[in-house]
Amino acid sequence: MLCIFKGPQKIGGAVVRLNNQTQHNGLELFFINAGQHHHGLGVAAWQAIEKRYPQTKVWETVTPYFEKRNIHFYVNKCGFQIVEFCHARHPSQNEHYNQPTNPPIPGTEEFFRFQKVMK
Repeated sequence: MLCIFKGPQKIGGAVVRLNNQTQHNGLELFFINAGQHHHGLGVAAWQAIEKRYPQTKVWETVTPYFEKRNIHFYVNKCGFQIVEFCHARHPSQNEHYNQPTNPPIPGTEEFFRFQKVMK
């Protein structure tokens, strides 16, 4: 778990999944407190995560299909590309994202999978 601070105030967090063999890493959770949105803090935090793990070859994450704000953030602000739309008839090609949760989380049945290939 990574904490995101603005000065002394904790304003968000992130959980990353690291694969030291392949360097194909995952962003499992990323959040900024709602009162801190629209100040560029999410982009700055993401850039700091990229700098913290410079050996990463590919970053991957997912978000529910209806989260337009998340889709905009990942694609237009952070440089990810949508690589897959996952749903009941098309499970993810990445088995990590096909694991059911117990209890099921509403809204997670359909999601976009994003990748960012690092230079």
